[in-house]
Amino acid sequence: MAPARRGGPPDGGWGWMIVAGCFLVTICTRAVTRCISIFFVEFQAYFGQDYARTAWIHSIVDCATMLCGLGFALCYSPAIAMVGKYFNKRKALAYGIAMSGSGIGTFILAPVVQLLIEQFSWRGALLILGGFVLNLCVCGALMRPISLKEDCKTAPEFLEQNYVPETEKQDLKQMSLCSPLIKLWPHECLCYCSWKEYDFLLMPSFMVLAVSILFMAYGCSPLFVYLVPYALSVGVSHHQAAFLMSILGVIDIIGNVTFGWLTDRRCLKKHRYFCYLFAVGMDGLCCLFLPVLQSFPLLVPFSFTFGYFDGAYVTLIPVMTADVVGTSLLSSALGVVYFLHAIPYLVSPPVAGWLVDTTGSYTASFLLCGFSMIFSSALLWFARLAKKIKRTHLRSLTGNTALKQHIWTNGAIAYSVTAELDQRDVEVLAVDTNSYSNR
Repeated sequence: MAPARRGGPPDGGWGWMIVAGCFLVTICTRAVTRCISIFFVEFQAYFGQDYARTAWIHSIVDCATMLCGLGFALCYSPAIAMVGKYFNKRKALAYGIAMSGSGIGTFILAPVVQLLIEQFSWRGALLILGGFVLNLCVCGALMRPISLKEDCKTAPEFLEQNYVPETEKQDLKQMSLCSPLIKLWPHECLCYCSWKEYDFLLMPSFMVLAVSILFMAYGCSPLFVYLVPYALSVGVSHHQAAFLMSILGVIDIIGNVTFGWLTDRRCLKKHRYFCYLFAVGMDGLCCLFLPVLQSFPLLVPFSFTFGYFDGAYVTLIPVMTADVVGTSLLSSALGVVYFLHAIPYLVSPPVAGWLVDTTGSYTASFLLCGFSMIFSSALLWFARLAKKIKRTHLRSLTGNTALKQHIWTNGAIAYSVTAELDQRDVEVLAVDTNSYSNR
């Protein structure tokens, strides 16, 4: 299908069909993988293994979901990126609706999976879930590509590097930098195009976000694996334990939509960063208090609170990524972000299981999860604080001259400085001023 060309994101139209497709994708991917925790006790009883070894089943499934090129990732990551292509002003709301499929799917599938296990055993339940996941083919048919203005940049800078022969430059000047005709270009062209696609990896703000995501993903993954086994260990029935997952899922929906809508409001749009920090920190506190909640009436409020803030920060992850790297690089950046999710998703459930086997309780596992998520939030907060201090220091150096014009003379040459000065400009001007005074 040929991509539709637009100057900017349409913020509606077919974009709502993209949201609907992404909604179904999250049901078939994230909701299904969450429900794997209901199989945990069945796997443990059938294979006769300890917590750490049994947890590898969920880890591999969850990791393959997030890794680019494996399992559900061929559907999940592109669907998330497509929503960002179609929305700008209402991006957080669109992501909130799309990501709520994970909560709705968990709410519906958790009791259904428990019934399927009782009726058809765990083998039959997995077979039926596999047939349900085939609906991803329908979701893919809704993903109509779109070409935005910022995706169609010409390559004058690239052509100046003499990577392309002079006879081909006139034909290539109007081409997109990463056009399908790139196969006509030499090897240096391919290297340059790939570098431009992933140069955001060296951005300090993206590096901090990436490290934070590693700790956040480590903290949130074991909860979905061990909530049902933990509930069973404190005397909760199988149906009540599955109902806890349903509560978590439906409240997750409310967190998705309400946080998406609220952070699109003018009063909070500038504070999405701190909304994300607050949501991650609250989930960390929930994990810290979980070991003292040892009855069904106490676990229900936990599912409400954890589910709400889980839906809140999950909605804001693509939005924050777009704010850092821009819409044109969102697809590549999200691929990296979800790849980073996959690493702790792979190791954290077995590590938590090993702690359960070693200590004989879930306390150490849940405390480690809680502190990991709180550290993730604190890291981003300190990074923002350091950036603010640096900006304040820079303003004090420039002496409120950001909008004033200054003429710096050096012999017969005059330099006009009208833009806001960054740190490098301050250093250059200081050197020039010293050399001028010495003369």
